[in-house]
Amino acid sequence: MPKNSKVTQREHSSEHVTESVADLLAHQEPVDYKRSVLNVTGEPWDKQKDGDEDLEAENRPAWNSKLQYILAQIGYSVGLGNVWRFPYLCQKNGGGAYLVPYLVLLVIIGLPLFFLELAVGQRIRRGSIGVWNYICPRLGGIGYASCLVCFFVGLYYNVIIGWSIFYFFKSFQYPLPWSECPIVKNGSVAVVEAECERSSATTYFWYRETLDISNSISESGGLNWKMTLCLLVAWSLVGLAMIKGIQSSGKVMYFSSLFPYLVLVCFLVRGLLLRGAVDGIMHMFTPKLDKMLDPQVWREAATQVFFALGLGFGGVIAFSSYNKQDNNCHFDATLVSFINFFTSVLATLVVFAVLGFKANIMNEKCVVENAEKILGYLNTNVLSHDLIPPHVNFSHLTAKDYNEMYRVIMTVKEGHFKELGLDACLLEDELNKSVQGTGLAFIAFTEAMTHFPASPFWSVMFFLMLINLGLGSMIGTMSGITTPIIDTFKVRKEVFTVGCCIFAFVVGLIFVQRSGNYFVTMFDDYSATLPLTVVVILENIAVAWIYGTKKFMQELTEMLGFRPYQFYYYTWKYVSPICMAVLMTASIIQLGVSPPGYSAWIREEAAEKFLFYPTWAMAILISLIILASLPLPLVFILRQFHLVSDGSNALSVTYKKGRMMKDISNLEDNDETRFILSKVPSETPSPMPTHRSYLGPGSSSPMEMSSAPNGRYGSGYLLASTPESEL
Repeated sequence: MPKNSKVTQREHSSEHVTESVADLLAHQEPVDYKRSVLNVTGEPWDKQKDGDEDLEAENRPAWNSKLQYILAQIGYSVGLGNVWRFPYLCQKNGGGAYLVPYLVLLVIIGLPLFFLELAVGQRIRRGSIGVWNYICPRLGGIGYASCLVCFFVGLYYNVIIGWSIFYFFKSFQYPLPWSECPIVKNGSVAVVEAECERSSATTYFWYRETLDISNSISESGGLNWKMTLCLLVAWSLVGLAMIKGIQSSGKVMYFSSLFPYLVLVCFLVRGLLLRGAVDGIMHMFTPKLDKMLDPQVWREAATQVFFALGLGFGGVIAFSSYNKQDNNCHFDATLVSFINFFTSVLATLVVFAVLGFKANIMNEKCVVENAEKILGYLNTNVLSHDLIPPHVNFSHLTAKDYNEMYRVIMTVKEGHFKELGLDACLLEDELNKSVQGTGLAFIAFTEAMTHFPASPFWSVMFFLMLINLGLGSMIGTMSGITTPIIDTFKVRKEVFTVGCCIFAFVVGLIFVQRSGNYFVTMFDDYSATLPLTVVVILENIAVAWIYGTKKFMQELTEMLGFRPYQFYYYTWKYVSPICMAVLMTASIIQLGVSPPGYSAWIREEAAEKFLFYPTWAMAILISLIILASLPLPLVFILRQFHLVSDGSNALSVTYKKGRMMKDISNLEDNDETRFILSKVPSETPSPMPTHRSYLGPGSSSPMEMSSAPNGRYGSGYLLASTPESEL
């Protein structure tokens, strides 16, 4: 053997040499992805880089407390959808009966997949790109696809925060600016604005004063400077919350996560004291059991569960990657999932208490208007006074009296009844007018608040709540972009965050032109739904079928200190993938059956009209779906055909004693054999080390000897897990 051989030098040194693989394993420390002492890569060892990674692992940010982390996850998962999407779906799909499929799907899809994302983020301690590169390099495109979807969602989601900011500042005046139609002068005559008179004051304020919306997506109309300024403020808030990492955003979460609950409880108490609130709540929870058999109800419930928890975005993984390795993420998953559900129910109670009050107000208005019509017919002898029941008093006409009078007139004047133009004025009809999204927040709710005593106070509280809900979700969404990029490409955190916010603001100007609301609708409907469903299916397959469910369960047992329920084994392995595949198929069918379109506000008609997207808009829509999904096949092809390295194409072994590293990748055959083989032939190891799961803090190898060093930089060796072993 040459005298300059590294092994020869090692033998002649005074340092102790571990003589068998069993001894090597006895001194093994916990394996951290991206940093292992036996480095199975095809790249030469870089001392500076390795030192930097060690330092990075030691200095990785962490949550200041468990409460801060839980609030961050709640703030991320509980968003605007809980307030304006869930109540709409609940009303549309059978009231109380809708809660049954939602709760069932939350348990068999939502909770297991949420637990899975929390677990992989906490175990591997990387963002979404690093996590899926570790579990299965060929499916590493999952992380990049998640980042792209987060970017698309963040673009339009912050526009909604901008709208809320505009309404928030407009709320500091009495009466509220959307309580009455504006008066315009036509020469010497003052008249009500025609567009407002044909619709309503709140509708006019939303479409004309706030959005100044064009008649179609093809009419750009230029930038709306008020909304541009609000969007700049929204991105500034997000940037300030993100700039210092989780230390600052965690503190923001104390306010942004808890304040909405304070507002919802205040609104619920105030709402229950309003006349007609009970009517709204009773209507809401009156179950229509036949709806439970409708497949469309289950599809919409599954979609809502999917997006309510923020699955596939990468934000859940990013937040959990800052946890300690022995954190009980199973408890976190259960707690956050059901807090999310109960928040949706609480918001539904609030919404329908307020909408019940609004329905009574609108019904009374309908009764008054139609009573005036009947009086006019009586005075002109179109109707006979004999048709009016004797106990009816027009000066104090109730809805019950009007309905009785309406039925009598309809029976007697059956042939000419339509010509009278009378409305039934049924409370049930008002309650059945379902509204969602912007229609609920910026039209229905604002109209109801104009009838509240001290309406500016309640308006300020409501829109401050929307800002906080949106901000909590945006912090999680932005973490789904910044954490994996910073972990993977080692860019400077502050510079990247500021650059990302500036770039997103510039691209987001498309949403603050006069036709911007139509682009918000397009992105909301199509940029995330299908790509995220594919992402989550592949996440599930990567862990359950490629990495191995049994293996993953064993590692969870070692990490958590207890074995998760077998329920998770079967849901990860079979139930969740099948349910997600059915959901994806249903979404594709729905896309094909219902041609993509949007509701346009036509100024001349003062009404909404459904329009189909033009060809160029369809091209943008399809491009969004393709672009968000493109990293999945692209990364797979590049790594499958070894066009880029996945870290498994060659074997290079390094070992560490203290902070010193010695490269033995160029050992001669005999030297390498002599180094690996133990003195006892039976202890000869396999040339390729098998994967060894992570051992949690304080845990040790099963083969650990009593004399094994326990320090971070002891004389023990770490066994690298190769990417090939994950496949």
